[in-house]
Amino acid sequence: MDIDDILREVDPATGGIPRETSDLQSLARLWVAERSAPELLDWPSGGLFERVNDRIKSQIEKVEDMTGDMDPKTNFSLIVIQTELERYKFLVRSYLRARLAKIDKHTLHYLSSQELRRRLSPTELAYATRHQALLHNHYLSSFLASFPQQLQNLNDTAGGVSMIDSPDLDTAVFIRMLRDRHVHGQGTDTDNTLSAESGDVLIIRWSSAKPLVDEGDAELV
Repeated sequence: MDIDDILREVDPATGGIPRETSDLQSLARLWVAERSAPELLDWPSGGLFERVNDRIKSQIEKVEDMTGDMDPKTNFSLIVIQTELERYKFLVRSYLRARLAKIDKHTLHYLSSQELRRRLSPTELAYATRHQALLHNHYLSSFLASFPQQLQNLNDTAGGVSMIDSPDLDTAVFIRMLRDRHVHGQGTDTDNTLSAESGDVLIIRWSSAKPLVDEGDAELV
């Protein structure tokens, strides 16, 4: 039995891209996009994270069953499985940490409207709600309680000025074009429209890049 036979035993899927491979590619793209975007992106739909979690659990069980087997072929398979497992775990941890960092920084912002709440997973929404409650109670016990009642709100918008700290949507991001189209970018002094081809890498404000990413015409890099 050669190395190709062993690798086929580790991933026996044939024909096209295996579901595990496509899920890993999707997870990697989500990770890159979340780390690049200045605001929280939508939680992935379609059951991607459920499948990834199930994959991690099954791989951990397989590693536990194979540990201690001294058969050389099995040991090589174990190395391949452990490498794949660590790759999955790294992407999941890094992706979730990037999202939690944004939630911690702009908790009130993401809790301020139903549209923004829909970007969070149920677990993230529960975390953000509890996080904000603890933070507000801490502020009350530290100094807010000594203020007049009308000045104790952390989401006050009196005078047309909001106290809610929001992400900077004018942050520059890198995008790779996935389709040929005209790209409109907002500048400090003037706006500009250019013709971009598939594969081109551009640096523009996130406020201009977001529609392209949402429509699938570009991806964050």
